[in-house]
Amino acid sequence: MSWMKRAVAAAKKNDPAARTTLEVILTYPGVHALFWHRVSHFLYKHHFFLLARIHSQIWRNFTGIEIHPGATIAPGVFIDHGMGIVIGETAEIEEDVVLFHGVTLGGTGKDRGKRHPTVKRGAVISCNTQVLGPVTIGEYAKIGAGAVVIQDIPAEATAVGVPAKIVRLKGAKVR
Repeated sequence: MSWMKRAVAAAKKNDPAARTTLEVILTYPGVHALFWHRVSHFLYKHHFFLLARIHSQIWRNFTGIEIHPGATIAPGVFIDHGMGIVIGETAEIEEDVVLFHGVTLGGTGKDRGKRHPTVKRGAVISCNTQVLGPVTIGEYAKIGAGAVVIQDIPAEATAVGVPAKIVRLKGAKVR
C-alpha cells in the first residue's frame, strides 16, 4: 500500500469525523505534515541539512506541527489535530502510532547521539503529553493526556501523570 493510502486509512481508522478520502487529503494537517516531512527527511538524508530545515520550518508554519527532518517516521502514523506537536531529530516512530495535539517527543539537554524518544508500533500518545529523552514507549502502550514521560514504558501498558506512572499492564490494574 502506498504511503498516502496508509495515511488516509490511518485517519479513517482513528478519527470518526473522517468521512472521505478527499476530505482527509485536503483538510488534515497531520497528513500534510507527514507528507512534507518525507521531503524534508529525503533532503536531510542526502546531507542538504540547511535546505531540509528551511523546508520543515515552512511546513511547520502551515500545519502547526514541527517535525525535525532527521526524525524517522514509519507509514501509518496518524496525527490527530496536530497543533503544537514537536518531534525531535533522533525520534523514531513506528507504524500505526497515534499522536494527539500538543505532544512533544523531545530531548532533555545538549547530549549527542540518540536523545529523543522511540515510539513502538501501535502506541497512542494523548494530548499535551511530553515524552522526554531517549526513552522507549512500548508496542500498543497508551499514554494519558498531560503526562510527562521520562522513563521507558513497556508494551501494552497505560501510563498517566507527572511523572508518568504505569496504571495498567496488559489490561490488568497495577497497584
